[in-house]
Amino acid sequence: MSLVRSGNVLDPMSVDFWADADPFGAVRSLAERCPVLTSVRVDWKETPTAHVFTADLPGVRRDQAKVEVEDGGVLVISGERGREEDVDGKNERWHHVERSSGKFQRRFRLPRGARVDQVSASMDNGVLTVTVPKEEAKKPQLKAIPISG
Repeated sequence: MSLVRSGNVLDPMSVDFWADADPFGAVRSLAERCPVLTSVRVDWKETPTAHVFTADLPGVRRDQAKVEVEDGGVLVISGERGREEDVDGKNERWHHVERSSGKFQRRFRLPRGARVDQVSASMDNGVLTVTVPKEEAKKPQLKAIPISG
């Protein structure tokens, strides 16, 4: 597939457009940058003590999900949801499939002050919760300076 140009507009749906463009300087495969399952919804909220990420992963078991923190403070939530197979040998025929299957990956750059060494994760009923504690806010220390004279 080639880069499609319409006047001065580049077609972002072109595979070549994304295969060569990498604003962060790292060369990654198209499959890694455009995973099959892109409909993973993630909420990110900040509390006074932590950043909390909540991801809906229905049908994904705990052993199929992975949470990592890359160098530079990038939180990566990834995994794979398997496709339902014809396991009983009845030669079933599918008429309509809407549920997603395949690999997924979401990446979030964590802000300064995130304690990446204390990240925790839990999964309950298909909902993954990742908690990234924040550093305690440093209170300014005041030191009285005597005035001579």
